[in-house]
Amino acid sequence: MDNSPARGTRDLLPATVAVRDHVLATITAVYHRYGYQRIETPALEDIQRLSGGQGGENEKLIYRVLRRGLDEVVPAGTDLKDLVDLGLRYDLTVPLTRFYGNNQASLPTPFRSFQFGPVWRAERPQKGRYRQFNQCDIDLIGEESVLAEVELIEATTEALAAVGLAGTTVRVSDRRFLAALAGAAGLPEEAWTGLFITLDKLDKVGWDGVRAELAGRGVDGARVDGLQATITGLRGVDPAKLGDTLADTVPGLADEVVADLAQTADALAALAGTREVSWEFDPTLVRGMGYYTGQIFEVAHPATSSSIAGGGRYDQLIGRSLGKDVPACGFSIGFERIVDLIDTAPTGARVAVLFEADVPLTRVTAVARELRADGTSVSPVRRRGKFGAQLGRLTEWGFTAFAHLKADTEGLPERRPLAG
Repeated sequence: MDNSPARGTRDLLPATVAVRDHVLATITAVYHRYGYQRIETPALEDIQRLSGGQGGENEKLIYRVLRRGLDEVVPAGTDLKDLVDLGLRYDLTVPLTRFYGNNQASLPTPFRSFQFGPVWRAERPQKGRYRQFNQCDIDLIGEESVLAEVELIEATTEALAAVGLAGTTVRVSDRRFLAALAGAAGLPEEAWTGLFITLDKLDKVGWDGVRAELAGRGVDGARVDGLQATITGLRGVDPAKLGDTLADTVPGLADEVVADLAQTADALAALAGTREVSWEFDPTLVRGMGYYTGQIFEVAHPATSSSIAGGGRYDQLIGRSLGKDVPACGFSIGFERIVDLIDTAPTGARVAVLFEADVPLTRVTAVARELRADGTSVSPVRRRGKFGAQLGRLTEWGFTAFAHLKADTEGLPERRPLAG
């Protein structure tokens, strides 16, 4: 029998889990200081909600769950929709919108939500990408101004710095800007999604690759040249001049969008003056989810080519559950990615009470209990084998000290450090 985990999933050893627990506790402490409250949602969601056209490419990766009570053999030609009614969540945002729609009467306005939990995507496993992984999200629901964007960015960059990932760069754009850019290029609205998907690949395929893919989508070269000129001119724009530059560069861009981005730019410039974080306007930033309606952002770190956090505004998604639109904005930390970047286990005393076989168990547990009184982690371990070899094993298992308890030991045994 094969006892290995399913492909794309992992067994996690205690030392690995200790690092993950430390990272989560650190992030949680930061988010609590900002007033975000932890909630939980089920792993299973209605398949219609998960496949409602708002999840972008992730909707192709849903793990579908068969209806209860199906026969072992179903008739040939049966539609998938007749076999499936639930699916495993692929992110935490879609479940959050259902949660808010069901519970808004019991929640404050605005509502600051914090979630941590597993999600599932049926994709090809590779380094840093798993079929089951944890997401760590904060969302601000009910705040229509860019206070939401600014607070989410500040809280998330502070959380990342707290776990040891300083020197991050926040990349900012806006779906409304991208729509205006596509419109100014003369593209019909039905072609915008294809344009956004292609632009999202620019860093990987370059402008030649973008031009070739857009040509395959029916976009002529002159329009691509115009897009390239506009985007190139907006790269590295002075944050203090972002609003004016956008207004002058992109015809048809609404004054509201310009004002919102200018406010975000001012706030991020002020934030950069208080800590080691930088930001830039990225005219090619797209984000894959179809539910974004306004500003979008990602966080980059020099230790990896992949983003370590991302999010944006989704003012229309909650309306699917509630029947009316509610302003909402969220930020998700790539928990698995940041854990992979942190190779230092949390420090803390762990003491093994090595007890000989002739020591009464009531004495063993009493000694361990007393040693724990100051908050130290203490575990009784039976003495066996060669003493030096056992001490070596204790060190490998993460213990930092030991106390040797013999039958004739009076009082508390001496606590001795283990070799590092």
